[in-house]
Amino acid sequence: MSDNVTVGRDFDFHGPALDEIFDTYKEMREKCPVGRSEKHGGFVYITKSEDIFAAEQSPETFAVGPSMLMPSFGTDVPLIPIDIDPPDHGDYRKILLPLFTPKAIARLDDGMHSTSRELAEEVAAHEVVDASAMFARPMPTIIFSRLAGFPEADWPKFDRWIDDIIYERTVDPARAYKAGGEVMDYFDDLLKSRLNDEPAEDIIGYLLSAEVKGRKLNHDELLSYCYLLFLAGLDTTAWAIRSALWYLAQNPKAQQRLRENPDEIPAAAEEFLRTLSPVQAMARTCLADTEVSGEQIKAGERVVLVFGAGNRDPEVYDDPDEIILDRENNRHLAFGGGIHRCLGSNLGRQELVVALEEFLDVVGEFTLENPDEPWHGVGPLTLRIGR
Repeated sequence: MSDNVTVGRDFDFHGPALDEIFDTYKEMREKCPVGRSEKHGGFVYITKSEDIFAAEQSPETFAVGPSMLMPSFGTDVPLIPIDIDPPDHGDYRKILLPLFTPKAIARLDDGMHSTSRELAEEVAAHEVVDASAMFARPMPTIIFSRLAGFPEADWPKFDRWIDDIIYERTVDPARAYKAGGEVMDYFDDLLKSRLNDEPAEDIIGYLLSAEVKGRKLNHDELLSYCYLLFLAGLDTTAWAIRSALWYLAQNPKAQQRLRENPDEIPAAAEEFLRTLSPVQAMARTCLADTEVSGEQIKAGERVVLVFGAGNRDPEVYDDPDEIILDRENNRHLAFGGGIHRCLGSNLGRQELVVALEEFLDVVGEFTLENPDEPWHGVGPLTLRIGR
């Protein structure tokens, strides 16, 4: 590794470390773009956009096994399909592809708009409101739960499981594993209860009839799919909506511009995804001794592709730390790249766009009431709503 061994040694991409993460990224890219952190058992990090894209295109060198997640999402079982490498990966991934095509997502559009508008109207009725709890979190929960076939009566318990599994796992792994076990038990019961039902046009119904390599998915495979889709479908979009509102609450000119020019919201959404991405990094395992930007990585080492740093790489983006609402050619890493690129990117994009369209149309000018609330995560976002 580089002689500048202290740079990035304590690098983390979870929790409070995210508060100042963009300054950390800049130092790492400039001084040690490929380095080593001692966090989470030790890993090599890669921060330059070109290097990250190259690694994403090389699954034969940078494998996702044993897990793309660091640390685990409350289970030591590989999650299908993100923790599966070729050749099996393609068979598992293609099962889900028809569910997330642009045409399939378009059928959800009316429901997205009506749900977002109803939630935005509730926000607009308050003078001071937690827009995360009242809007950013429930919107994707409602949309995805309907798509997946999760019973409406169960939605209230989902937020606690998400918080414990995703946000508590770095400080309290036992709590994450407990919640992970509860989620597995939940889907175990739900899948069994659906076995004798008439086929339903939702994700669970689709998975129950799906086949891989000429056979039906077994129960453990079904559990893994459900667990992953539950976490990915609810958390990341809520983060994206919340972080976009966090930015707009502090930038009244940008807020007004998008209100007056809603056709610019899709481009603005891409910029929010680039700069305030819900997925700041993902892990790989190096399978063979290799070199990245002049630095040696040994076979067996865990490697973290720092998407958030690549998304602000000055070699790719002009004024990379600036949010430019109409930025063009915005090829970012918010959804990853290569064969493991996020399956739900079309859904996540559309949910973010629709959420911003309806919120800005319904809610008056809003400002950040508590400047100590961070940009990241799905915690409280206290807004003061104008009339």
